Amino acid sequence: MHRCMLRFAEQHWQGSVRCMSSTVGKRRALRGLFPVLDLPLQPIQRHVYEANLRNSIACHKKYTEFREKVRKGGGENAISRHTQRNRKLLVSDRLKLLLDDEEFLELSPFAGLGLAYGDIPSAGCLTGIGRINGLWCVIIANDATVKGGTGYPITVKKQLRAQEIAIQNRLPCVYLADSGGAFLPLQSEIFPDKNQGGRTFYNEAIMSAMKIPQVAVVCGSCTAGGAIMPTMAEETVMVNRIGTIFLGGPPLVKAATGEEVTTEDLGGARLHAEVSGGVDHFAWEEKEAFTYTRNIISTLNFQLPEEEEDMKKRKAEEEPLYSSEELLGLAPQSYTYSLDVKMIISRLTDGSCFQEFKARYGTTLVTGFAKIHGNLVGIVANNGELSHEAALKGTHFIQLCDQRDVPLVFLQNTAPAAPLTLSTEQAEMNSNRLKAQGSMMSAVACAAVPKITVVIGGCYGADSYAMCGRAFDPNFLFLWPNARVSMTAPGHAASLLSPNDEQEDEQKKQEEKLNRRLEEESSAFFSSGRLWDDGVILPQHTRKVLSDSLDIIKQQQYQLSAEKLRPTLLRI
Repeated sequence: MHRCMLRFAEQHWQGSVRCMSSTVGKRRALRGLFPVLDLPLQPIQRHVYEANLRNSIACHKKYTEFREKVRKGGGENAISRHTQRNRKLLVSDRLKLLLDDEEFLELSPFAGLGLAYGDIPSAGCLTGIGRINGLWCVIIANDATVKGGTGYPITVKKQLRAQEIAIQNRLPCVYLADSGGAFLPLQSEIFPDKNQGGRTFYNEAIMSAMKIPQVAVVCGSCTAGGAIMPTMAEETVMVNRIGTIFLGGPPLVKAATGEEVTTEDLGGARLHAEVSGGVDHFAWEEKEAFTYTRNIISTLNFQLPEEEEDMKKRKAEEEPLYSSEELLGLAPQSYTYSLDVKMIISRLTDGSCFQEFKARYGTTLVTGFAKIHGNLVGIVANNGELSHEAALKGTHFIQLCDQRDVPLVFLQNTAPAAPLTLSTEQAEMNSNRLKAQGSMMSAVACAAVPKITVVIGGCYGADSYAMCGRAFDPNFLFLWPNARVSMTAPGHAASLLSPNDEQEDEQKKQEEKLNRRLEEESSAFFSSGRLWDDGVILPQHTRKVLSDSLDIIKQQQYQLSAEKLRPTLLRI
């Protein structure tokens, strides 16, 4: 596979000049829309491109290894017990029955890997966004092959992030409940605090008040706190002899009262459908349950655009003039291996078109308008250090997009370390730069338009905040596999330590130790394992992910029952 990728790069290199003449007519046809970024690979860039490509291949190998680990869930024995003894479907099979097709934007699949308390593949639950009867819905599905569906701190964090996405984008939410409850040895990190287990139910109530539909499918155990979730959903489907809802199971009843009772009599589907009224739809098997769920989604008050109009729009879109596979060689292995970010933009936008804003000012930040699968966006992309001029330019452009209701796409690759203050003049420059960056941060924080961030290189220090890092609440944030996330980059630890000439050897050891730690902890996979992002995506898939994200964000305008929210709900 790696040889094929290198051969592909070689062919593209040799063919880049040949194909230019064949695309001239195409470019001329598009010039009336936005100018075309005519940026083929140049011979002088070849050594950087190939070094980046080798790094991308190594990152892709690691990405594949993690994907395989996540795919296996709790392992062969757990899968066998789940499907044969318990007669339940795997989460992947449940999604096939629930969704229209295999088009599914999975969120943070590597969450839960490499944690202090061990590997929890996919955090023990699958979250993502897929279409049900044409409507984008957030899916939160417990994977009972992983530790029996037990909830860990990372599980709660992942579920809360999925609910946050549903709230921010007003997306219907479907819960597939199959959980053994909380992992008690870590209860202090699951139960008591504001953004822990109880927040799930708070969010359910707020979502309901915001008219965001929620449907639960009980296709496994719902015990203790897990019993609250399906009862707070607007409609609940329960599967016979598979689903159960109770605060305490039969062993607890026997210990407390001495009475022996079966799971079905205590909290089975018949009991809740016929006696307690706790569920709304009784299903004999899982397949029927997902048919009920699809039918429930069809009753939601959304009016989607006509399919024919949507198809016409899709046909009018133009693919970039350059192959998305070339992004593998443009993904920087380090800050010093970064090529002009406009080369990346030209491989993401429709027809490689881009209307640049303030092209001659603050050139270390590139800003401008483009279309991605027909969706107009404003692009803010690092092309060097975020200087005073660049930050002022970014502030102006972000406010412009906010005024025009244009979604923002940030392509983040910030400088590896903060500039040092070595003179009075430098101190003044740094002060001005910080003030300008503060203005840009305010513009990002206050902009009411949707924001999507893709970390294409480095996510370092305060500059990353101005580029809409996680703390600035983007609708989605994705990483490329080569990305690095840390206060400062590996190899730049000296900038974090105070100089001490008397203990130079000791400081050097401390610096080496800190650089090793930065190397390990700044990896995209380390970041994603802790849910600091919404997933690691391959560079060549970025255009598709951005297109899906923009479509998902746009869907809320088709909800007919949406109304202005009360001020108290805006705290979310």
